[in-house]
Amino acid sequence: MREQGRLVLAGAPIGQVGDVSPRLREALESADVVAAEDTRRLRRLANDLGAEIGGRVVSYYDQNEAARAVELLESLKDGRTVLVITDAGMPGVSDPGYRLTSLAVEAGITVTALPGPSAVTTALAVSGLASDRFCFEGFPPRKAGERSRRLGALAAEERTMVFFEAPHRLEAALRAMAEAFGPDRQAAVCRELTKTYEEVRRGGLAELADWAAGGVKGEITVVVSGHVPDEGPPDIDELVAEVDRRVAGGVQRKQAVVDVAKESGMAKRELYDAVHRRSPTP
Repeated sequence: MREQGRLVLAGAPIGQVGDVSPRLREALESADVVAAEDTRRLRRLANDLGAEIGGRVVSYYDQNEAARAVELLESLKDGRTVLVITDAGMPGVSDPGYRLTSLAVEAGITVTALPGPSAVTTALAVSGLASDRFCFEGFPPRKAGERSRRLGALAAEERTMVFFEAPHRLEAALRAMAEAFGPDRQAAVCRELTKTYEEVRRGGLAELADWAAGGVKGEITVVVSGHVPDEGPPDIDELVAEVDRRVAGGVQRKQAVVDVAKESGMAKRELYDAVHRRSPTP
């Protein structure tokens, strides 16, 4: 039985070359096959890192990904180490890599990664929005109708959402988001992350769309806050219990009703009637 190889997914810089894993130089030199989204960018990166690519270099991009993945799988089955690297960020995240990874996992081949920069988590971190729960939605559909339907389906999403978008479609995307999520939904547009002209604009979606109308350049990542569900009407039993607690603490019942009604937003008369029914005055 022939020994199987290893698939390595390598994170590429999204701006600064120094942000990549120190192990990337060694991996580029030792891999038997390097599959690159853009072979010219790969060679520039290798030059910047002072690396000599030791193996065979092949292109691996959207248009040839399906066929190339099958070819690369055979190299893995022959015991070779295959390194996949895209133009920026981690392979498989809105970039080629998923198909080959899936085939390798199915074939029982070892899959590992050289962690590296990610526009998704970098934008999330600098956005100032909640980051404890989030989802990545990739690029919104280009066609207006499909985009509206996709965003409409996300209107009730409570997690912070991260999108990629092309600069020339940014205004249209932000206006569609404002329509689907509300004009005041808070968001951040992150442009040219880690690069010389890095910029982060924060505000409501309608405000950001107006800003984008002036023209935007560069790589764009959009972070949008999640939906905050309506808490609904206050629970009457809890409010009555709170009135009782305050009365037990020495507050006059009438004053307790006034205070609790004001704090909860419930009509004073409605709360008074509920208190009287459940805790009638002797």
